[in-house]
Amino acid sequence: MSETATPSGKTPVDFWFDPLCPWAWMTSRWVLEVEKVRDIEVQWHIMSLAVLNEDKLDQLSEEYREMLATQAWQPVRVVTAAWQKHGAQVLGPLYTALGTRFHNLGEGPTREAMAAALEEAGLPADLIDYADQEDFEFEAELRASHKDGIDKVGQEVGTPVIAVPDGNGEQLAFFGPVVTPAPKGEEAAKLWDGTLAVASVPGFYEIKRTRTKGPDFS
Repeated sequence: MSETATPSGKTPVDFWFDPLCPWAWMTSRWVLEVEKVRDIEVQWHIMSLAVLNEDKLDQLSEEYREMLATQAWQPVRVVTAAWQKHGAQVLGPLYTALGTRFHNLGEGPTREAMAAALEEAGLPADLIDYADQEDFEFEAELRASHKDGIDKVGQEVGTPVIAVPDGNGEQLAFFGPVVTPAPKGEEAAKLWDGTLAVASVPGFYEIKRTRTKGPDFS
């Protein structure tokens, strides 16, 4: 059973993200636009591309496997440690700080970018030490959060995952939408209303077309 209202009285929108994913970043900026024009409140959660793909590495390109091995674990460890030590309320500001540097500014998931994002979000600098902690202190919490999100939609999707309460108080969950650039204002609201309408149809599973360009961070 899902809560149907936050303490502010707004509809909760649970959003699972990996800070490394540019498409999740696009979707997250759209959802924040929706928050301005619809009575919703985003609640942030962590999922992991590294965890999602760890059992199917042989199906991935060499380039993608290299990215997962060298870049995917560090940011999600830092974000998970911040969540565990300072509460879920830090996830939104930290994600914005990280994503802006990783994607909009083109800095990528470097140690320097993560350190600057922690400072910008008002978090302790020593959280960066978790980036390379192979025996990660909060591994169980990371995997539990990832599982909570991915179990709602199945293994054959990626990040982000979004869940909202339906008319019966249960959660209606879906992957995406994948969109670029992130719509604003009434365009954001139109996509939100349409996504919920499609996702709420019993038996609906997928609508898709081939991407013709990369993410537009402008």
